[in-house]
Amino acid sequence: MRIGELSRRTGMSVRGLRYYEEQGLLRPQRRASGYREFTESDVESVRRIRILIAAGVPTRVIAEVLPCMVDEGRYLAPTCEEMAEDLRTELDRMNRDIAEREAARSILQSILAVDPHTQAHAST
Repeated sequence: MRIGELSRRTGMSVRGLRYYEEQGLLRPQRRASGYREFTESDVESVRRIRILIAAGVPTRVIAEVLPCMVDEGRYLAPTCEEMAEDLRTELDRMNRDIAEREAARSILQSILAVDPHTQAHAST
């Protein structure tokens, strides 16, 4: 199938699919005419890529782990131990990012909880 059909079937824009190709996430065959030729498995690959991107996994990591992914119903399962280790590293990074964002949110909440009118009277 050509890129327009893959776009229709996956809900991804043609531009987005080209970006995935540039990042090494999709590797279509090229016809003699230069047109990209995608397969049925590329439809599933796009779905997997979108899941991993939504989870915050960088495209460089996705390019490494995607060949080792198998679909088990609603979930993706690793088939290569080194891929699982890459994903564990990404999960650790995400957990650190979440902790930092929670700390920042807490600070902002405490700042906003202070009533400026009360503060103005307390300093006079």
